[in-house]
Amino acid sequence: MKFTYCPSCGGRLTQKAIGDEGEVPFCEGCNRPWFGFSYPCVICLLTDGAGKYALIRQTYATRNYVCVAGFIKEHETAEQTALREIREETGLEVLSMRYISSYYYPKHDNLMLGYLCTVEHGEFRLSGEVETAGWFGLEEARELLSHGTVGKDLMRDSLRMNDGR
Repeated sequence: MKFTYCPSCGGRLTQKAIGDEGEVPFCEGCNRPWFGFSYPCVICLLTDGAGKYALIRQTYATRNYVCVAGFIKEHETAEQTALREIREETGLEVLSMRYISSYYYPKHDNLMLGYLCTVEHGEFRLSGEVETAGWFGLEEARELLSHGTVGKDLMRDSLRMNDGR
């Protein structure tokens, strides 16, 4: 998000040189810079630990299968968000989670914190925002995530990390 007006006083921001940052939006009234930011969220690749991956297809977004993802709410940690989103969207219980990497998603200006989450293999209890979910083998899951998303990168990095590379 890039600011044009001060979020505190509503005054129009001007550009001001701030050290090594270069020109940044600055509020003369509040005497402070307002740096832009990306919205933080999590993205979770779900596995049962035995070669199956759970992917979802949402009612409001792309027609492709994706990983579970969601915005970090105020007063939540990224790990709390991951647990909440997985429970809300799939009804599955998380057994363990491992941070993999962060990813920038330019389409929505998101900073996505990626996790590999081992979940209990079971029946899905889907939220209203999830149209369908399924368990897929590695190659099928890889193919379903191959349409250039962060989920594809998360899977690639998770596999590399588990291979010790």
